[in-house]
Amino acid sequence: MAGEGEKKAVLEMVQADGADEGCVTFVLHDEDHTLGNSLRYMIMKNADVEFCGYTITHPSESKINFRIQTRGSLPITGVLLEADLVLSFLNWGKQQEANLNFHARNRTEKETLGVLANSNFK
Repeated sequence: MAGEGEKKAVLEMVQADGADEGCVTFVLHDEDHTLGNSLRYMIMKNADVEFCGYTITHPSESKINFRIQTRGSLPITGVLLEADLVLSFLNWGKQQEANLNFHARNRTEKETLGVLANSNFK
């Protein structure tokens, strides 16, 4: 357990002694179905992944057990990192689009207010 003031690790890797290196369970803290399902979807797009799934341990806990099994000798951490990078890029793109829409909306409102201020409707 993390003590007062200590941050708990966001991601833990759990692997049984002597277990196949192509099969690992990760524990993601403070996450829910939003990230779990998105990661699972992106990881399953990789042809070298044999199985990927997740469970939420209990509805009152925000913790995901995330399991990945690969074919052959593909490193699992690389698969997880690749999916995370793709999701981060997609999220970044959505944030940029939202910023552009926000600025376009505000510029339009300011221009509208400027036109109304200079009109004969005073």
